[in-house]
Amino acid sequence: MNFNIYRFNPEKDSVPYTQRLELPETKITAGMMLLDALKLLKQQDPSLTFRSSCQEGVCGSDGMNVNGENKLACITPLAELGETISLRPLPGLPVIRDLVVDMGQFYQHYDQVDPYLQTSELDLSVEHLQTPMERAKIDGHYECILCGCCTTSCPSFWWNPDKFAGPAALLAANRFIIDSRDIQTKQRVKKLDDPYTTFRCRNIQNCTASCPKGLDPSKAISQIKHKILESH
Repeated sequence: MNFNIYRFNPEKDSVPYTQRLELPETKITAGMMLLDALKLLKQQDPSLTFRSSCQEGVCGSDGMNVNGENKLACITPLAELGETISLRPLPGLPVIRDLVVDMGQFYQHYDQVDPYLQTSELDLSVEHLQTPMERAKIDGHYECILCGCCTTSCPSFWWNPDKFAGPAALLAANRFIIDSRDIQTKQRVKKLDDPYTTFRCRNIQNCTASCPKGLDPSKAISQIKHKILESH
């Protein structure tokens, strides 16, 4: 199996280049994941750099562009990728080295939507109760692992990375807008009402197609747009 891997070390490379590495068939086992292959390739070239942590699709640290699509290396089976695999860093973010990108801009947008519950004054003697139907509304939102696969697959984010909040941040924003316990709904909607933060979304839906957890950020953004329009 052949791998064409984006390589760039700013400490010694003037421009990025593609390195071709080969993994012998004898090294490939049934059910092997892309991350397992990368670990073997790193034995061939210890300078190859990529992130990984939990290795079970929970932490979201090993997002990368695989054959043109954003995926998590730890839960992507090699068997689905063909004989030649192209690996690049997540698009739209600055490259730190090889397959590692600077997630600072991504986290900044996430922070700007205030991704935490804002309720009435905390009273430890009671619970913030919800009906089963109210609780069900946040399904499909809270499961986001912040891997960045959705936001970095979005052309609107590539064009306006400093202004468009991006699918992951807007999914988080909607999670609290629709939470019956949150008392800042009006303020949250108003904060998202400008030509760039939300409305740069053009409903391309790359975000939904690339989410490794099967979430639907595109639907969440549409719900926010409706909320904004209703507030006018």
